[in-house]
Amino acid sequence: MSAQNPNTRLETFCDGVIAIAITLLVIEIKVPKHEDVHTVAELWSVLAHKWPSYFAFILSFGTILVAWVNHHSLFKYLNKTSNKFIYANGLFLLSIVVLPFPTALMADFVDTEFYKPAIIVYSFVSLFHNFCWIVLFKATMTPKQLAINDLAVESLKDGLKYCYAGFVLYSLICLIAFWFPLVALGLTVLTWVSWTVIGVVFYKEVTEL
Repeated sequence: MSAQNPNTRLETFCDGVIAIAITLLVIEIKVPKHEDVHTVAELWSVLAHKWPSYFAFILSFGTILVAWVNHHSLFKYLNKTSNKFIYANGLFLLSIVVLPFPTALMADFVDTEFYKPAIIVYSFVSLFHNFCWIVLFKATMTPKQLAINDLAVESLKDGLKYCYAGFVLYSLICLIAFWFPLVALGLTVLTWVSWTVIGVVFYKEVTEL
């Protein structure tokens, strides 16, 4: 990105916050205490029983990674800024830095009889993250257009449509989580895969501008 772009400093700040959030995720994976392990087989067993932590970490890592890639791609469309866009980025970052909490909650309870609240909380955090994407995209269009050119405007509108579709999907997942939490969790994983595919397509569009 050109040093003259007014969003350069903002993107750098966002990158720093995202890097910290994605690093905090791994802290939730605790190393077994030496005094609790007496044999090699016991250590392997303890590590295997930590699968909820690995699962929660990978899911949230993937979510933040996809968010960072798409956020970086979004900035390629822009050559102007506004206070509304800066605050929208702040809201977006809030949805990122809060992820370590539901990740830790999922890691601690997803394999217990208390898994339902953990999945519900994670589902609603995912919905909030999607809502922040909507606010961010809309901030590139109002009160003034921040896009580089007409092609970028159309690409941003397409991105906003994906966000609206995602909001409907995550709303349904939140409802499903109250009755079928494991199904909701599976759908959340599938949405992560879907956003990864969309992110790849989105990036290819950017490189053609």
